[in-house]
Amino acid sequence: MELINYSSNQKKAIEHGAGPLMVLAGPGSGKTFVITHRIKYLIKGSGINPAHILVVTFSRAAAKEMRDRFEKLYGKSYVTFGTFHSVFFSILKTAYGFSAEQIASDELRYTLIKELIKKNEIVNEDINTLSGNLLNEIALIKQDNINIKNYYSNSIASDTFKKLYREYESELESRNKLDFEDMLLLTYELLSERKDILKAVQERYQYILVDEFQDINFLQYNIIKLMTGKEQNITVVGDDDQSIYRFRGARPEIMLGFERDFRNVKFQIHYSNSGCFNQTYIV
Repeated sequence: MELINYSSNQKKAIEHGAGPLMVLAGPGSGKTFVITHRIKYLIKGSGINPAHILVVTFSRAAAKEMRDRFEKLYGKSYVTFGTFHSVFFSILKTAYGFSAEQIASDELRYTLIKELIKKNEIVNEDINTLSGNLLNEIALIKQDNINIKNYYSNSIASDTFKKLYREYESELESRNKLDFEDMLLLTYELLSERKDILKAVQERYQYILVDEFQDINFLQYNIIKLMTGKEQNITVVGDDDQSIYRFRGARPEIMLGFERDFRNVKFQIHYSNSGCFNQTYIV
């Protein structure tokens, strides 16, 4: 398939065939352009069934923008565009019959944590900031699979935090609710333990593209690794100089381990909006 109106650097990323690919680029350098045109190339140039392509990003707005831009370029298709939240929930819904009502909203999470702050008589001048900090710590514990017994809070006395954490979990359970991190844990456990379901997911999503890869956390990354399977047809696009979701457990250093985890990486592409380019071939 002949490519036109692309820089030579973008062309190399777009035309990459099977196997893992990492594209690192700065703001304004056309990362979304590369993803949308790469999807088109996979379909038109490589004959990949659109229904076997999954594009994952971090917000509904970003997923919608990506879909809209791709459909302007290609037209309607069966390519799946979604957030980590929506993709993983879809897997759990199919496997366990979960409903959307079981997912704890941000409003509920903040309400619960504020009630527990008052119940435990934690004095703080800014309860909104404290609530956010505590919820972030709870998220990090789950994402990194930290034993609560060994965790020391940065926000309040550690003994108080451990008590509050257990009460928070108990409240969610009593209401039959899952927070976002619970959903990640359940998805990882499901795909790790149920090989039949993992195989079905891998057969459905044979090519995976991840946008804003610098913002991924370890749990999300481990799930994506499972989903790619032996074929490892994964494209990740990100900017290693920024991480807007670091407060939610994003680990930009995951990018440094991409070569280790995907050993048959053919090449990485580094470019900026100025067109500077460096390609590193992996032996």
